[in-house]
Amino acid sequence: MKNQLRSLISFLLLAVTTISANAFDYTISFTASGAATTLSNVEVQNLTQNTSVVVPAGAPVILTVSTAAPYLKANSLNLKIYPNPMTEKSIVSFYSEFGGKTDIAVYGMDGRTVIRTTKNLEAGTNQFKLSLPQGVYTLHINENGMLHIGTVISQAMNKAELEFSGTEPAAAKPMQKVKTSATALAYTTGDQLLFKGFSGDYCTIVTLKPTGDATVNFKFVECRDADGNHYPVVHIGNQTWMVENLKTTKYRNGETIPNVTDGSEWTALTTGAWCTYNNDVANVAKYGRLYTWYAATDSRNIAPAGWHVPNDAEWTTLETYLIANGYNYDGTTSGNKIAKSLASTTDWISSSNTGAIGNDLTKNNSSGFTALPGGYRSYSGPFDTIGNRGYCWSSTEGNTPNAWTRTLYYGGDNLSRYDNTKSYGFSVRCIRDY
Repeated sequence: MKNQLRSLISFLLLAVTTISANAFDYTISFTASGAATTLSNVEVQNLTQNTSVVVPAGAPVILTVSTAAPYLKANSLNLKIYPNPMTEKSIVSFYSEFGGKTDIAVYGMDGRTVIRTTKNLEAGTNQFKLSLPQGVYTLHINENGMLHIGTVISQAMNKAELEFSGTEPAAAKPMQKVKTSATALAYTTGDQLLFKGFSGDYCTIVTLKPTGDATVNFKFVECRDADGNHYPVVHIGNQTWMVENLKTTKYRNGETIPNVTDGSEWTALTTGAWCTYNNDVANVAKYGRLYTWYAATDSRNIAPAGWHVPNDAEWTTLETYLIANGYNYDGTTSGNKIAKSLASTTDWISSSNTGAIGNDLTKNNSSGFTALPGGYRSYSGPFDTIGNRGYCWSSTEGNTPNAWTRTLYYGGDNLSRYDNTKSYGFSVRCIRDY
């Protein structure tokens, strides 16, 4: 049995060495254009692996994305694993230069995640105990963009467990950094990446599945409402959309939109008004505010300057573009199955339905639209469906006396079109003027 294990380990080490010899990186560079031509920083999210890094201001805006895990010797200065091979437990230590949010993951040779945890660490030498079942594993430690990667061999018959021991002060002699000229993010070919570029108050989102070196250009656009709220934007086809729901309490000319909290008063509305879900101001930052159709289409303009509430045809243009360009959950280019491409990777409740928004949230938001399940307020006053549905107005009237809306549902795979009573409280997503 021991001889078989030694043979297996020798074979797997050879395989790992081969991976190292063939490993390569994609370098993603960033530029800016439009309303700003310099970048403050770039946040890069691997939506598939639920990891992220920030390329800071003043540093080269280059992201090196690894497509295969390089093999590092266990006694390297970057990462120490002892004993390795593991007989009972191994002690893992690594130096964290910056501290902060750190993602630690152990993968099997088949790519399966064996352990994953996120810790907020102090700068300095961090240490934890690791136990694993018999086999060969890859260890990834991603601390604020610094990627430590090593191989762990276990000869034990342990459960997979990770136990932190603590942090030595940063004054301790630092280990050599893995990356010096670029910020690193673990990447597997086919992962969906979301790039969020910032320049002062401007923010633009771009999504990409890199297949080689590339340059991402952030085209910055002013999107600021009458209250002074700034919104990130995303370019989808020939359209530019807000990436968050509207939050304003004023029309563009500075006049106040009435805040109606009483349910019976809301029922009788035939004019513009807003509310927050459950009248709880804590919901504004994430979900924005809810508006009647009368507010969304008031001649005083609810949208930021240079923007407007989309009409029904503009929603259809978005739908048509996404379908034709392979954003259906199954990659097809016919039929409306684009819900996952529009929905955010957080806050939706779970669903077992194939292709549904709530079925594996890591596969959502390939378009960057980042739709959230903000719920609604009924024309009769009550609030409902936060977490499982999101509704947005169009400016187009439907069957009298209704207006056309778009809806996403946690258990569905499509962007739905309905006409609803104009006194419902729905979210508003604005589109840029052309």
